[in-house]
Amino acid sequence: MSNKDSVSIKEPLIRMKKRSSVSFIKAWEIRLIAVLLSLIVSAVVIVMITGQNPIQVYAGIINGAVGTKRRIWVTIRETMVLLCIAVGLTPAFKMKFWNIGAEGQILVGGTVTAALMIYAGDRMPNWLLILIIFIASALAGLIWGVIPAIFKARYNTNETLFTLMLNYVAMQIVTFFIVFWEKPAGSNTVGIINSTSRAGWFPRIFGNEYMLNVIIVAIVTIGVFIYMKYSKQGYEITVVGESESTARYAGINVKKVIIRTMMISGAICGLVGSLVVSGASHTISMSTAGGRGFTAIIVAWMSKFNPLAMLLVSTFLVFMQQGSIQIASQYGLNENASDIITGILLFFLIGCEFFVDYKLEFRKKSKEAV
Repeated sequence: MSNKDSVSIKEPLIRMKKRSSVSFIKAWEIRLIAVLLSLIVSAVVIVMITGQNPIQVYAGIINGAVGTKRRIWVTIRETMVLLCIAVGLTPAFKMKFWNIGAEGQILVGGTVTAALMIYAGDRMPNWLLILIIFIASALAGLIWGVIPAIFKARYNTNETLFTLMLNYVAMQIVTFFIVFWEKPAGSNTVGIINSTSRAGWFPRIFGNEYMLNVIIVAIVTIGVFIYMKYSKQGYEITVVGESESTARYAGINVKKVIIRTMMISGAICGLVGSLVVSGASHTISMSTAGGRGFTAIIVAWMSKFNPLAMLLVSTFLVFMQQGSIQIASQYGLNENASDIITGILLFFLIGCEFFVDYKLEFRKKSKEAV
């Protein structure tokens, strides 16, 4: 007879386990903890950089974001821009078409807006010019979005790389036009367009220059929510995102859905170009998109494509970004200091999503097998 040795089988002390389900409240508790941890780590970094009391620095952040009426509206304006991009990415992402090209779509929309302001500013009433700007910027973004969609639908190309590369093409287009539009000559910048006539600038509504931005984004957000939740086309997007094979079996034209959805996504991101150029900066440059196209990916993903959650996440990120810019100026820090704080926030916000889907389990007792 052979002897059977007793073999101890030890489980790992800590292991990750996928959650079968997580409640809405539990998920947001995890995200809230991540926000608090990010603020603590940011406070440590602030002390290391400035040597100041972190409470005073955070007071400076609050002051920088909402300290004056002007700052409040700038924060609202930037929140609306970020929210609109996230909403624009939502249809594509629900379809699992990874549109990484929002930056380029914003830039081409902004370029068309600047062109109309420069060449048509004195040829029509401002209300008509702005209406044409909305349509033209959306069409420019639509074209920039539909190009990779056609290649994806017909040749199954990698949409992530395609849309990402188009960002760089859009940047070169902006650089090309800056050469013709630079003012003053040799400055390599366009300067403020129509600073005297304000042709193509958003009009004041209720006495505020950024109210039209809020109205446009609210209409787009509500429209996309209704489209995705209650329309047949929104249902088709969801089915294609879950399984293209199932969609084809159900009689859905997958190629048509891909192209149509990216037309919508690109058009909304292109419209954002007009919000930035015509409704805020009144100029065009390589930094018009300002990295918002990538930040909006995080906003949309974290929010699980819920518009209300997108608004909350966008507000928090913009609040901290605007506040960080203020303390960088207040304490004479390098302009990258605000990016460091923003990076810490994003690190924790992205990381917390892992713990929404997984949980830590500790070994309770060792098991033995004979």
